[in-house]
Amino acid sequence: MSLVIGTRGSALALAQTARVREQLGEAGVETTVRLVATAGDTATGVPLHEIGGQGVFVRALDDAIRRGDCDLAVHSMKDIPAQRPRGVVTAAVLPRDSPADFLATPHAAPCVIGSSSTRRRAQLLRHDPGLDVRGIRGNVDTRLKRLADGRYDAIVLAEAGLERLGLDVAGRRLDPEEFVPATNQGTIAVVSRDDPALAATLMDALEDPVSRRDTMLERAVMEELGGGCFTPIGCWCRDGRLVAEVLSLDGDRWVRREASLDGEEAARAFGRMLRAESADLIREAYERLRLTDGG
Repeated sequence: MSLVIGTRGSALALAQTARVREQLGEAGVETTVRLVATAGDTATGVPLHEIGGQGVFVRALDDAIRRGDCDLAVHSMKDIPAQRPRGVVTAAVLPRDSPADFLATPHAAPCVIGSSSTRRRAQLLRHDPGLDVRGIRGNVDTRLKRLADGRYDAIVLAEAGLERLGLDVAGRRLDPEEFVPATNQGTIAVVSRDDPALAATLMDALEDPVSRRDTMLERAVMEELGGGCFTPIGCWCRDGRLVAEVLSLDGDRWVRREASLDGEEAARAFGRMLRAESADLIREAYERLRLTDGG
């Protein structure tokens, strides 16, 4: 069997694809790679929430699979939106890497921090309201260059991305218990066309059942919670224990809940409860960003 893997052209996307290719090769599956440009890669001058959120990194690859240009695509699972088009499935979830954020900085007490994530911004401001958190976009190399150029004292990156790229960067890991990660952060997922035989091949070679369970519990909570890409939300599950929080944009208020979940229905009930308790924060975030964007 020979399969075509679609991927973005960033160093991180290629590193993730290389991992999948290696594991498939060990299972006797030959692969080739096709690069696919996405809106998230070309529109780097604006925040993600203005161009469709994290899903902009996935849409073009979904379309390539549905057209038959490739058989599968490799993604950071946190980029995959809840609503999926017909004809594609999440065929495999790889063993999860670190879910944590990493504060890349040469300084002991940075003041100007780069991040375009509303979650990261709110959590940083909760930790220290005196910080100056400024937007930053681009791939890992671009953001690290801007840090080196002195435009920022620090930037926040996913620790898993640095590890996959083999980068040794000055800074420190942010405790995921305090800085609750984004849903599915640290996880690689493989999306394929909706073909049972293909999905079975990918699952046999790549699937980690524990990571699948935990990430799917996170996704069930987020689907019920809603809030869109503009609301600061963290959601992290490890071995069935889930912690989730919704914050105000300035990090001065939040609702945080924890639970041990035994399945999807329990996760959805948890998500509905948290949504009801944090409805004011979700509505406030939406209204503030709508006004800021001129909507």
